[in-house]
Amino acid sequence: MTTGPLVVLIGPMGSGKSTVGALLAERLGAPYRDSDADIVAAQGREIADIFVDEGEPHFRELEREAVRAAVAEHTGVLALGGGAVLDASTRALLSGLPVVYLSMDVEEAVKRVGLNTARPLLAVNPRRQWRELMEARRHLYTEVARVVVETDGRTPEEVAQAVLDALELKSA
Repeated sequence: MTTGPLVVLIGPMGSGKSTVGALLAERLGAPYRDSDADIVAAQGREIADIFVDEGEPHFRELEREAVRAAVAEHTGVLALGGGAVLDASTRALLSGLPVVYLSMDVEEAVKRVGLNTARPLLAVNPRRQWRELMEARRHLYTEVARVVVETDGRTPEEVAQAVLDALELKSA
């Protein structure tokens, strides 16, 4: 009996977790789940609104609970929000799971998301803030990841295949 997700995707905003996660789920014939989407559905509002209305600490509590529930309940492909690894209990929960860190550099982030203000942590001077976020998080991503997959210059399909190859998973 399989317990826990087949694949857990982590990485910065814009690294392709949602897109690659959906592709992986399709290729594996497994369900897809996104912890950020779980939060939005449960709260009935966007993450940016939660940040503005109640602050980052409140959002991180919601995120910790959403990740805990998803890891306990989900057996397919799971994508986590970019900051989920900030929580020590979340990192402990991910220990031993097939966690894949989708990495990218700031120039790739600019191309993909334009570092726009819809991202609450990038509202002012997005390039600098993205770099600062990555300096604070990169070691946490690598700490919990079983494998690191570079996404720079790759299509989502290529990244999905690289994840399958790295985890030695076969398409359905």
